[in-house]
Amino acid sequence: MIKFFRRIRYDLMEKNKAGQYLKYAIGEIILVVIGILIALSINNYNEERILREKE
Repeated sequence: MIKFFRRIRYDLMEKNKAGQYLKYAIGEIILVVIGILIALSINNYNEERILREKE
């Protein structure tokens, strides 16, 4: 998967398409942020579940 994204990034840089590269970079950052938020919400849910079970 990483090789796939790397290939897209290199192709855009070689063709001097800065606008498309910028859109790609922003999209990739958004995907990473969404992944982090999902992981945090799952972690919080599990911690609350464990606390409820202890009570």
